[in-house]
Amino acid sequence: MSSDNGRKPRIAVFKFASCDGCQLSLLDAEDELLAVAGAVEIAYFPEASRRMLKGPYDIGLVEGSITTHHDAQRIQQIRRQCRTLVTIGACATAGGIQALRNWRDTGEFVRYVYARPDYIQTLNHSTPIAEHVPVDFELRGCPINKYQLIELLSATLAGRKPNIPTYSVCIECKRRGTVCVAVAQGAMCLGPVTQAGCGAICPAYGRGCYGCYGPMENPNSKRLAAHFLETGKEREQVVRAFRTYNAWAWQFREATEEREG
Repeated sequence: MSSDNGRKPRIAVFKFASCDGCQLSLLDAEDELLAVAGAVEIAYFPEASRRMLKGPYDIGLVEGSITTHHDAQRIQQIRRQCRTLVTIGACATAGGIQALRNWRDTGEFVRYVYARPDYIQTLNHSTPIAEHVPVDFELRGCPINKYQLIELLSATLAGRKPNIPTYSVCIECKRRGTVCVAVAQGAMCLGPVTQAGCGAICPAYGRGCYGCYGPMENPNSKRLAAHFLETGKEREQVVRAFRTYNAWAWQFREATEEREG
């Protein structure tokens, strides 16, 4: 990718409702970023710099979900400013763990937490960026894999397709020689329906996958949920397993909402 006037491509990083973990992953990749830093200009990144340049931008990285009316308006402005828009992390790609409120009365939460709930203006749902504007690429994870981010930036700058896996965590388990915890221990594991990217950390330590990287390409989440029930898991356990970091991803949603009738 090259800018229209011959200058370096400009990158901007934006934040919505999130914990900042994905932005910190970007900062944690400072050594790797040196390889591409000479080819780009970080024009807007409040987390890391006081230097704020106005758009337009060649690449926009967006962390966080949309939770307020102001967010919904602001993401429209950001989309118009960015030639390529990339969402990073579970909040931006699936609504985040804060999307658990989507199945409850948000007003009740506000009344319980705040002394003056009438001062709080929020949407009833926490939603991913793609529900509001067109997104060019989604980088999954809670938080994202910094090496995948570097690959994404490098590929975008080179004008090629990013080499980001879309297969399941089960493949990562096999590659590192990890015994399947679902088969050997009967653990409730979301590995068969979760996109790779973490290196299968949890199964390597004897725990089932929590689905941090969201649904893989074409997952059969409904069948996995049915399998959990058939092997003796309670309905509440199954629903809770799918409702974590990527609860609002429709591939996980259809498995849990069917369980609730």
